[in-house]
Amino acid sequence: MTSRILLLAATATLALVMAGCAEPASQPVSSAVGESPALAEPESALIPTVKVAEAVRWADGQKPTAAQGLQVQAYATGLDHPRWLHVLPNGDVLVAESNAPERPDQGKGVRGFFQGEAMKKAGAVTKSANRITLLRDTDGDGTAETRHEFLTGLNSPFGMAHAAGRIYIANTDGVVSVAYTDGATKISDTPVQLTDLPAGTLNHHWTKGLIASKDGAKLYATVGSNSNIAENGMDKEEGRAAIWEIDRATGEKRIFASGLRNPNGLSWEPQSGALWTAVNERDELGHNLVPDYITSVKDGGFYGWPWSYFGQTEDSRVEPARPDMVAKAIAPDYAVGAHTASLGLTFAEGAKLGSEYASGAFIGQHGSWNRDPFSGYKVVYVPFSAGKPAGQAVDILTGFIDAEKEIAYGRPVGVAVGKDGALLVADDVGNAIWRVSAANSASAGTSAR
Repeated sequence: MTSRILLLAATATLALVMAGCAEPASQPVSSAVGESPALAEPESALIPTVKVAEAVRWADGQKPTAAQGLQVQAYATGLDHPRWLHVLPNGDVLVAESNAPERPDQGKGVRGFFQGEAMKKAGAVTKSANRITLLRDTDGDGTAETRHEFLTGLNSPFGMAHAAGRIYIANTDGVVSVAYTDGATKISDTPVQLTDLPAGTLNHHWTKGLIASKDGAKLYATVGSNSNIAENGMDKEEGRAAIWEIDRATGEKRIFASGLRNPNGLSWEPQSGALWTAVNERDELGHNLVPDYITSVKDGGFYGWPWSYFGQTEDSRVEPARPDMVAKAIAPDYAVGAHTASLGLTFAEGAKLGSEYASGAFIGQHGSWNRDPFSGYKVVYVPFSAGKPAGQAVDILTGFIDAEKEIAYGRPVGVAVGKDGALLVADDVGNAIWRVSAANSASAGTSAR
């Protein structure tokens, strides 16, 4: 046993050295952004590029940097790994304080050990609070004066939805619900199981996004893959890499769309009414492959994973090959950069950030580990026209990372538009919720709490 541990440590050390010696990207992140991104040639290496920004968190008074014409303040601080947001009709903000569940079969072997150490450095390995907290801005100054332990005892909660007098929560293993009365600050009832979702002892991508249809009759839940490219076998991928449609009244469900490696954010595009999602694509093909993306989701649509990416570009690593599946793969609508870990997605409906940000999508990019130099670690905005992307993505909120020092003060995840029209951003490493508003907004503060 001792020799095995020493071998594992030596291998991990060698991997760190080799990863540190890898050549940096020769193309900018922007080359993999847009409706028709330039797809680089695949690169293969025994040891993949690993470049992780060490989590150091914000100092007192420090905060991210908002784009010109915007300003940012702390809506709430001192949270416990806040991942996802949901704004209730009365303006209260629900925050899922959460992290990965126990996964005894995840992270085994040398590669798993190595990746686990990298995630620890990135601040991604913390015990899950398994809690939803309610934040309320009682005086309209852009800061939550009160916070309440809204619901506890959950199982790595993530997505949330509100419909027909109930709150629905996507735990890592299923969707549960509780009765809700407008203005309530605490739920004492035990959640009722509506339906299960793929999970298990591997559960590689554990987060489950959730959204209700406009009429409240259906729920849509995301389930990420159990691997990078199905290397654990397709039997481990049953029901995964997909968006499920759930009948809210009965709990009956079906796969709505598939071939989406790791979908997270879900949002309804206001003009077309189409469902959109933000998807993390595969790793270990080089600095600029494969672009993460946002896309409209077609009922019954297949988006390529694991056999192809960005439409019908075949991934030769996947065995056995399935040219029939590649042939029917739908290309996504808009690439948002390789390895950006784009998770959060919300449209600008109801936003009051100025005319430049009145029609488009906000995307929370958690940040890269498989790219040198870094990508992501920011919130971006993609303008839309007639229900489709119409222009280059622009940075909305930056300053989460000091690339020169290779440290991260925070990492943006979920995004939501508040009832007052400000953009709220969950920062799980910084343990904060940031509020972005127009620079001339009367209710915007000037510094972090």
